[in-house]
Parts: sequence; structure tokens; C-alpha cells
Amino acid sequence: MSYELIALMMFSSLVMLLLTGQRFFGAVGCVAAAASLMLWGDGGAEMPFNAAIVLLNWYPLLTLPLFIFMGYILSESGIASDLYKMFHVFMGPIPGGLALGTIILMVAISAMNGLSVAGMAIGSSIALPEMLKRGYDKRMISGVIQAGSSLGIMIPPSIVLVLYGMIARQPVGQLWLAGIFPGLLLAGLFAVYILVRCKLQPAMGPALRAEERQMPRREKLKLLGEGVMPLFIIFSVTGLFMMGVTNLVESSAVGATAAMIAAGVKGRMSRKVLLTSLYNTLGVSCMFMWIIMAALSFGAVFDGLGAVNAIKSIFLEQWGLSPWGVLIMMQISYIVMGMFLDDTAMLVIVAPLYIPLIIQLGFNPVWYGVLYTITCQIAYMTPPFGYNLFLMKAMAPPQITLVDIYASIVPFVIVMATGLGLIMAFPEIATYLPGLFYGK
Repeated sequence: MSYELIALMMFSSLVMLLLTGQRFFGAVGCVAAAASLMLWGDGGAEMPFNAAIVLLNWYPLLTLPLFIFMGYILSESGIASDLYKMFHVFMGPIPGGLALGTIILMVAISAMNGLSVAGMAIGSSIALPEMLKRGYDKRMISGVIQAGSSLGIMIPPSIVLVLYGMIARQPVGQLWLAGIFPGLLLAGLFAVYILVRCKLQPAMGPALRAEERQMPRREKLKLLGEGVMPLFIIFSVTGLFMMGVTNLVESSAVGATAAMIAAGVKGRMSRKVLLTSLYNTLGVSCMFMWIIMAALSFGAVFDGLGAVNAIKSIFLEQWGLSPWGVLIMMQISYIVMGMFLDDTAMLVIVAPLYIPLIIQLGFNPVWYGVLYTITCQIAYMTPPFGYNLFLMKAMAPPQITLVDIYASIVPFVIVMATGLGLIMAFPEIATYLPGLFYGK
């Protein structure tokens, strides 16, 4: 039996297991373990064992539970809602100002959290009711919240970039730095779109009435003070890391501590907040660890099969694609898979094939990690099974229909595709900071 046929059988078996409703890490791990035993006999049993040892010895893995815990503390303690009140008052006079404030809020949440779902939860519970109440178009509201929350997987501390670094065996610190400018670029493109659209069509995002903006100066100063805590947390994570004061793991510990201090200063660090955050952190962290271990086993089998060379032969020799043609095909495949799978599933399935090929073709794997993450952002918002589409439907009130949710993402997906094209055309947007801090 040829290696290509074995690889095809592994993918087919994985898809069949997933269709049965099996948990993703169980399906991937089962296929990897079974394939290694069938291919190499008793010696194949060492592959899953080695994957577990690699996982336990991976020091940067400590960042995963710490950043997840930090995000849950911020969400449960309501610090994000205080920040939105400030944007509500100071950006309300601008047409589309609340939508613009929501994007800025999402950037702040992303810099404190690293997960898309946190932005969705905060945006749906805080920003959505305020914009609905003030006559914003339903599709503008839905698109802003979905697009803004997707920034959580790009702007550090991005959990997706941490997973990419672990599975692709790339330095997480460089990936974080590479994600800063692209994340801000996408946020800026969203902001430009909102301002232009609301300027041309004021009904999409009407400015707040003068009486709503009237507030004593003392209260306005107090609201400005609400932005200090989030800035303190962002600086404790990203600022100290970029200054070289903390390393990757230390910055995650400092961030988690800063979030607890901020919640305590606000008088919201209750027993309920702490226990809920710990419980949720344990569940999510264990899920990610099982997924990474299964991915390492799956990748080891593909390394042994030499599947990377087979894929390279198909792309370059049989199809006659140029290296850039191969790269574009990879991005298209991610978008197609993203319509049916989440980001971790996509990464586990194709990373063992794509990452070594990217390196062989002479592309920067850190830059490619940014391209992968942006493609995941697009996949989060594309039907039929876009992750953010279903989250939005679950959290939105009845007046925002599924048709509204699907239609709302079209302009934002176009904006994100534009951003992806810019970063492909100008790799320095992603590679400048890693080059500056780590050398060329």
C-alpha cells in the first residue's frame, strides 16, 4: 500500500469519527495511535507516549492556563463593561461612534484575553443592547461584534498563536510580536469601514443625541479613570514582555496576577468569581492539552510516512504551481475547511503537512502563522458552520435573525481578505517586530 493511500485512509477515518460526534482530540488521537500500531507494530506504541512526554516537558505550555484564567477573571469581574461605558460617552458624538468604540473595546479585550469567545460574550452582553437601543442597524451591530471579537485570536496574548507555535514548533514570543501590527491593521480597516459607511448612511449608526452626552465633568473624569485598569493589565502582559522585563511564561503569570489585583481593587474579587474562573480555566486548559497531545501524535505519523514530500510533489510537479501559488492554495484550503472545522481542528489536520512545506519553499513560518490566523478569523465568520455565526445567534435577541447575522459578515469578510492580501504582499507588517527584537 502506498504512503499516499495510507494518508488518505487516515484522513477518511478521521472525518468518519468526527461525523459520529466523537470529541475532536479523541478522534485525532485514536487515528494516530491506530495508524502507528498498524504501520510499525509494537514500536508504534512509543509515538503517543513520546507525544505526552514532549507535552509535559514543554515549558511555554504554562502560558495556556494562565492566560485563560486571566481572561475569565476579566470577564467575570466586569472590568470590560467599565471600559465600554467610557467609549459610550466619549465616542457617542461620532456617526457610528458606538460601533467604533466596540472595535476599540475588542482590541483591549484581545490584548487582555487571547480568545475570540470572550470578545463575543462581552460584545453581545454590553455593546449589543446599547447599539440596539440607540437605533443602530442590526446588521452593522452583528458584523461589528463578530469581526471585532475575531481579533482575539490575533492580538497577543493570542491562544491560537500559542497553539500554532507549539504544534508548528515555532517560537511563541516571535509569533506574538508578529501578530501585533496585523491585528492593529485589521482593527484600523474595520474602523475606516465603519466611519465611511456611517458617514454615507447615517441610519446605519446614528450619533448620540446631545442630551445623552451631557454629563458633569466629574463623572467624565471618573469614566476616564475606568480605562486605567485595562491599560495596566495590557502593559503588565505585552508591555513588560516587549521591554524584555519578562519572558513569555512570566508575562502570563504577571497578567493573571494583574487581573486579580484589578478585580480586587474594584471590589469584585469574590469567591464566586474566583471559583467560576478556576473551574472554567481547568476545563478549557485540559481540552487544549489533549488536543495538542493528539496533534503531536498525528504529526509524528505523517513525518514517518513522508507525506510532506508527497504533497510537495503534487503541488509543484503534478500541478506545476509556483511557491506563491502553493501558498495561495493553502490559504484557500484553510477557508474551505474553516467552514466546517474550528481553528484547532484545521491546525491539527494540516500543520504536519503545510508547515514543513512552507519552510522548504523558503517562506517565513512565523509570517505564515499570521496568515493562518487571519484565515481562521475569516473562517470563524463564513457559513455554513462559522464559529462566530453560531455564537452570535445564541447570544443575540430574537429581532436579529439568522439572515441578518449571515448578511452582516459580508463587508467585514471583504475587509479581512483585504488585510490578508496586504500582509501577503508586504510581509514586513508581520515580520518587522520579531526581526527588531530577535534579530533577522
